[in-house]
Amino acid sequence: MKRAHHFACLAKAAYLEDTPKRFKELGYTQCKFYDNNGAEAYVAWNKDEIAIAFRGTEPNEFSDIKADLNALHFHGYHKGFYTEYLKNADTILEQVLNILKKKQRPVYVCGHSLGGAIATVFSDINSDIVEELYTYGAPRALVYWRAKDFTTKHYRFRNNNDIVPTVPFWIMGFRHVGELHYINFYGNVRKQTPWQRFKDQWRGRIDSWKQGKPFDGIRDHDISAYITHLEDGK
Repeated sequence: MKRAHHFACLAKAAYLEDTPKRFKELGYTQCKFYDNNGAEAYVAWNKDEIAIAFRGTEPNEFSDIKADLNALHFHGYHKGFYTEYLKNADTILEQVLNILKKKQRPVYVCGHSLGGAIATVFSDINSDIVEELYTYGAPRALVYWRAKDFTTKHYRFRNNNDIVPTVPFWIMGFRHVGELHYINFYGNVRKQTPWQRFKDQWRGRIDSWKQGKPFDGIRDHDISAYITHLEDGK
């Protein structure tokens, strides 16, 4: 889980004010920030790799909330997420291609929450240059007919009762892609059957109720919780 923990830290750094400093601590010598009408992302690189980190939902950003709610089908994607992707897509791609011209190296993409959804759209459309995708607590971003043709290697993490990966609803035609890495109630990454996950999620709910915290689906969505569990690497 070392790489998964690394990219979870990158996804968290995308939220912070001192992001360039955080990226340097994570081994990236250069980075560039992109902000277009509330859609924010970073491209960071060193001599060995390029990383693209998309910032997730921020409650005080109306464009983020609007993107989350705009759950129409559009070219095989969730319209709100696709619209946010378009805001920085060309400039990010131009930057990445310029870096690759100087030296070929793998490109990794990551994001938490809304950032994970945008990262998924980016990785699908630019699958020819993306080596791997890491998402944490990401909602469904692709319509079923496009999801079945998704080819990028995708490590998709969900922490116990994190509520965000349950939306938009399956019945609306949206699907997850990639390989699910489920973090159970005990903080361990496990492959589990739907029945095992059902029982494990009730462990989380009951424990949360005992603590007087009825909304563990929100608590489990915190990127810091993902980082803590993945750092343990169990």
